[in-house]
Amino acid sequence: MQQNPLEWLENLYQRALKTEMLRRIVRNSGYLVSATVFSAAMGMVQNAFSFRVLGVAGVGLLGALGTFTNVLNRLTSFRIDEMVVRYIRLYEERKEHKKAAAVFKMAGLLEMAGAVAAFLLILGLAPLGVRLFSDQPNTEQWFILYGTLVLINLIFDTSDGMLQVFNRFGAKAIIDIVQSLVRVGLTIAVYFTGGGLFEIILAELAGRIVRSAGVIGLAVITARRQWGAGWWKTPLSTLADDRRSLLTFAFSTNLSATISLVSKDSEDLWVNAFLGNVVGGYYNVARSLIGLLQIPISPLPSTTYPELSRSMARGNWGNVRYVIQRGSRMAALYSLPVTAFLLVFGRWVIGLYAGPDFLPAYPLLVILLAGYTFANIFYWNRVALLAMNRPVFPTVVNFIGMVVKVVLIFVLAERFQAYAFAGLLSSYYIFTVGVAASRVSLDLRQKIAQGAAA
Repeated sequence: MQQNPLEWLENLYQRALKTEMLRRIVRNSGYLVSATVFSAAMGMVQNAFSFRVLGVAGVGLLGALGTFTNVLNRLTSFRIDEMVVRYIRLYEERKEHKKAAAVFKMAGLLEMAGAVAAFLLILGLAPLGVRLFSDQPNTEQWFILYGTLVLINLIFDTSDGMLQVFNRFGAKAIIDIVQSLVRVGLTIAVYFTGGGLFEIILAELAGRIVRSAGVIGLAVITARRQWGAGWWKTPLSTLADDRRSLLTFAFSTNLSATISLVSKDSEDLWVNAFLGNVVGGYYNVARSLIGLLQIPISPLPSTTYPELSRSMARGNWGNVRYVIQRGSRMAALYSLPVTAFLLVFGRWVIGLYAGPDFLPAYPLLVILLAGYTFANIFYWNRVALLAMNRPVFPTVVNFIGMVVKVVLIFVLAERFQAYAFAGLLSSYYIFTVGVAASRVSLDLRQKIAQGAAA
């Protein structure tokens, strides 16, 4: 008997998304992907206008300002959202709601302390930032102004982790869309009113205020619904028996974040310091276009992590393996065609996106695509290790990759210029992601074999 088209599509959907866990990941990612696609489109429009306002050197300086703030913020903070997801999910599964509330409270206090420390560092190091990363004198005030972002995001990561745990992805997507509209609207206004770097920074900060206020407010409302109005009074001593585990997880992820800062998240600082703001502008545009490759992939770790944590807490290892295998296939189905498109039409895209002055960014884009495409396909590598309670392993791997990369920067940068930075970043991704993904696969085989023997 011949199936009608609707039945055929339904069967295809059931085969592709065989497990409920995978369907939840795709559904929750769908909320964020919808917001990410919209935000990315708005971000492209915003960048197109800001690039034309600032010029090549101005774009390089803006990238240095943002990275300078991010580096100092991450240096004093933890990947606190990962700790929130890992332990609130664990305690909720065990019905230990007081412990879950105490984790949220502790995480918020840690993040606030880190934000204040980061801003003090920004105030103290802004003159050094001007000397190292700016071709223009008297730009110290721009470093400080952009640095207020760390106070705007006072407990943003803690709140974001809370929303991940309780599947508030739809509301989070709406917040992301609203903040994107604010940023692009204000940037277009700056372009038509003849503004400059000061106004572009204000437009960026305004959008971040909207996003931070929305996410923090929603997380507090969620905590009240889950644990009652007095959740914030839960004593931290509730976690006394688990304090060592919590702090080990927090500090290991903080160390991992610090390593990432040096090895990959501070690229704009490295390029601007070694090669100046003009080359930094080209590099910034190339990395901005990588965003096209990451649009539907970037939400997947945050939606996959809570589900992997839940399944691993229940010992459902076969389901975990199935999900990461299917996840890689779905990521490849998107990543490989987009990579091919950018390889073929990249020059045209850069000219349309940023203007003909930025065409030297194309070779850098080609080199970067190799590493980012590989990382996309194995997007789950780090969150799977965290869910397996292996936070130290990716830290060690990333540290080795960082040391090699930094040494080679000093060896190769003078001769190969920006190509050295792009090649080393791609190589770093391929090495660290490849080793971490192999560790996950080995652990899963062992767990499944142990379960079969039992």
